[in-house]
Parts: sequence; C-alpha cells; structure tokens
Amino acid sequence: MVSQEFTDKAKTVSELSKRPNDDELLKLYGLYKQATVGDNTTEKPGMFDFKGKFKWEAWNNEKGISQEEAEKQYIEFADQMIS
Repeated sequence: MVSQEFTDKAKTVSELSKRPNDDELLKLYGLYKQATVGDNTTEKPGMFDFKGKFKWEAWNNEKGISQEEAEKQYIEFADQMIS
C-alpha cells in the first residue's frame, strides 16, 4: 500500500500548470506503476500501439525495483518537478 505522501505527490504532479515533457511523463508512469502494482507481467502491446508500447517499456524499465523503492524514487522525481 502506498503512503499518503506518494498519493499527495501524484495528485500535485497531475495538477502542474506546466505539462511535463514526454520523457518525464514516462518516467513518472513507470515509477507509479512499479510502486502501485509491482513488476510488469503484462504482454507487450503490438507494434502499432505506439503509446501503449512506450508506457509498457517505461514500466518494464523499473522491473526488479521494490515497490517501496519505486515509491521513494517517484516522490524524489516529483519533488524535482514541483520545485
């Protein structure tokens, strides 16, 4: 279960006035999924599902990191974006 701090940071990031760039969004997505679900065990999307493929790869890049560590990294990354 994720912490209240994690939930608060996720909400703050989703309400930023300046949209994060695509690389930042993918990093946030991968860490968020790793923190909330754990390792990616889903099937890789097809070659024509570009958005799904990028998101799948972002999550898969975090494979092996504990949910607690992913949560910590998400909070640290979110703090950098909020400042």
